[in-house]
Amino acid sequence: MLLGTTKENKVHEYRVGLTPQSVREIAGRGHSVLVEHGAGIGIGFTDDDYSAAGATIAASAAEVFAKAELIVKVKEPQPAECDMLRPGQVLFTYLHLAPDPEQTQALMQSGATAIAYETVLNTEGKIPLLVPMSAVAGRMAIQVGARGLEKSIGGAGILLSGVPGAAPGKVVILGGGTVGANAAEIAVGLKAEVTVLNRSVGKLEELDRLFGSRINTLVANPENVESAVIDADLVIGAVLVRGGAAPKVVSRGTVRAMRQGSAVVDVAIDQGGCLETSRPTTHADPYYVEEGVVHYCVTNMPGGVARTSTQALNNATLPYVLKLADQGWQRAMAEDAGFLAGLNVHAGQVTCAAVADAQGLTPASPEHAIA
Repeated sequence: MLLGTTKENKVHEYRVGLTPQSVREIAGRGHSVLVEHGAGIGIGFTDDDYSAAGATIAASAAEVFAKAELIVKVKEPQPAECDMLRPGQVLFTYLHLAPDPEQTQALMQSGATAIAYETVLNTEGKIPLLVPMSAVAGRMAIQVGARGLEKSIGGAGILLSGVPGAAPGKVVILGGGTVGANAAEIAVGLKAEVTVLNRSVGKLEELDRLFGSRINTLVANPENVESAVIDADLVIGAVLVRGGAAPKVVSRGTVRAMRQGSAVVDVAIDQGGCLETSRPTTHADPYYVEEGVVHYCVTNMPGGVARTSTQALNNATLPYVLKLADQGWQRAMAEDAGFLAGLNVHAGQVTCAAVADAQGLTPASPEHAIA
């Protein structure tokens, strides 16, 4: 099979779908790899590195899209990339379609088969290709949130760790999954006062066993969410609905009631955000102030630490890429129901129920698609 990867073209996005190490493994299985010129240069992977690993260097993204049977990316395809997709071609990347009907329509019109990292499941029902970036985003959330509390950004001038004689900052984390747990780990390490809210008591019990008395836990009912957020210095939005749009768990009124100069980091912004005041930002201009509160809502947070993120992502995605290359997408998914859950669009139809529900569409059966 001929695989291709291109340079990402979102603002300050330097991650790349395949590292030279991944190319070496793919080529070693007898497949061919086409890499766009300069695809990995932003994180120190040169064209020579890719050539030495067995790739052919393409002059442009258009060449990659025109020739490759399987396109491996990091971020969702931009409109110009969607226009280059074709029927029978397979796209494997993060899609986050639920809050993005324009991209959904473009993928449907392309006729291509689009597989989303964020909806692939493992045998335990977890999301293995989202975990590495969620871990990165959770850890980053505390450092960018701490920056947002600085006066130069518009914050109240609070040091999360505090110092002797001055209390630490209060961090509230909405969601106790991978993002939330990693955010809690960093916040605890900074000696902040940490509270995690989650709807599942079982998840709160897991966090309690992990962190003990170093964090507080609360069930995420509306009353607890509102009171905790209003009292926070930093709020981390870490709410996830697999494949679907994030619920708005924090109202504009609650944000307005927060202390002036407090901060929020909405990690759920890829899925539309979990605060009513959230709107997408970029690494070029990540912060804004709304209702007197500093907001950080970058849609590709892990891109800020692109080399680490690329290595972590490839560790998780490469086994699936090899399955697609070795077996073809239909057989690979027929033999792995969790992989089939990653199928979002095929031959002009949406096959992910959560995406269809978010956009008022009728989903097609993924089992029918692979047949």
